[in-house]
Amino acid sequence: MKRFASFRFSSMKCVLAAPLMAAGLLATPVLAAEDESNSASVLRICAAADELPYSSRDGSGFENKIAAVLADSMGRKPQFVWFSRPGIYLVRDQLDMKMCDLVMGMDTGDPRVLTTKPYYRAPYVFIQRKDTKLDIKDWSSPDLAKASKIGFTPGSPAQIMLEKLGLFREHFNYMHSLTNFQDRRNKFTRIPPQRMVNEVADGTADVAINFAPEVARYAKASEKLTLTIIPDNNVRGDGEKVPHHFDQSVGVRKDDNDLLAALDAALDKAKPRIEEILKEEGIPLVAGLPRS
Repeated sequence: MKRFASFRFSSMKCVLAAPLMAAGLLATPVLAAEDESNSASVLRICAAADELPYSSRDGSGFENKIAAVLADSMGRKPQFVWFSRPGIYLVRDQLDMKMCDLVMGMDTGDPRVLTTKPYYRAPYVFIQRKDTKLDIKDWSSPDLAKASKIGFTPGSPAQIMLEKLGLFREHFNYMHSLTNFQDRRNKFTRIPPQRMVNEVADGTADVAINFAPEVARYAKASEKLTLTIIPDNNVRGDGEKVPHHFDQSVGVRKDDNDLLAALDAALDKAKPRIEEILKEEGIPLVAGLPRS
């Protein structure tokens, strides 16, 4: 299970990803103005047009920045192929349709694609005010039961653990309020990460749980907040592991071994610049990467 954000692409991060992918309708991508798809000098990047902090048409998403660095390291020009629907549909509706050639920020080993070596590893985090009186360090912290409101993404590892602790129903309505109670049937409805973070900052919620890359930018912008990395030692009620730390890679089509090799080489070359982008974003990383 995983980032259904962290989380946007793989069923590993969210138990609801598969039904959402099946239910989505095909959408027409918005292509870059200049079509240079046959040129070896261009790197065509599948990208959501409106999904900050990951991606935005103005290039301010941290994955847009990393993609541009990779293109430069390969001696190519980055060509973003903008897509108006959520990033969860990028593989099916853009990459597989050969509208573009790679997707950033995918779970390493995602079975739908070939994935590069991971370029960072990120955790789920607790988001709290610095002045909180609640001592929450992991899922066994007794103070979780004292929180008046807990923000989380449905179908994520947080939901699984809240269910195990008997806290899911108590915070169910608050979770749905974060999307203004939009009907989630047969569609992907994203909880705005900035709203989730801001409601902790202003005291509406006592704590929120999310994938660190989803919320780090907004938590960093507030002097009131702190992020606590959730340990990766969690299990469901039946003893099955619930992963909370995830390797992130670039995904390409399964027959695109040449591009995969070129990207792996570029990741090695661009490592220092990628690390600077992640540091600037404020993403708390966990040990073990990059791996060769």
